[in-house]
Amino acid sequence: MLTIRSELDIEVLALELHELEVTEPREDFELEVARATQAARSGDVGDTGRARALYRRFGIDPTRVRPSSDALLRRLKKGEQFPRVNSLVDVANSMSVQLQVPVGLYDLEKISGEELVLRLGNEGESYTGIGKERVNVAGRICIADAIGPCGNPSSDSARTMITTDTEHAAWIYFLPVTDEEVDRTAELIAVFGRGLVRMAATPAAQ
Repeated sequence: MLTIRSELDIEVLALELHELEVTEPREDFELEVARATQAARSGDVGDTGRARALYRRFGIDPTRVRPSSDALLRRLKKGEQFPRVNSLVDVANSMSVQLQVPVGLYDLEKISGEELVLRLGNEGESYTGIGKERVNVAGRICIADAIGPCGNPSSDSARTMITTDTEHAAWIYFLPVTDEEVDRTAELIAVFGRGLVRMAATPAAQ
């Protein structure tokens, strides 16, 4: 069973996804794309202040380094297209922008060790981002495995990214969500990721 150990006083919700069948972007997800895009452009989304407040708690300026949920919202408001990646990442982006909660996705077959750790990055720590150069996480909230950081609420790493080969993954909401929102997440994962969902173990911060 997936364990997410936290060294920070942050309430996250972690799901373990298994028996996934991730595909290229699906045409039948267009309704969800339209729903997310309309919600973003009309302002009918969750409270953007929650993610920004989380960053400020740890001394991070959310206008310089934006939570992924806020960054996608701004892109859609500017008229940019909803980014299509694959059937699972598309679900994550849709839920994230509507709830305004950053989502981290990690291929568990690419993780080193028995757990993922939520902590602050150490001085000099960084990783190669997805489609980006090095992402510096020193002093920032991050997710790490035995090798080192592999994601944060702004961007995930190329090392543990979700692909069409992914069968077993971790999904992390970096802010609390409701039971109804978890149910909706699981429903979309079942339909578009063809996967099963269970709650991950999240021991309290020490």
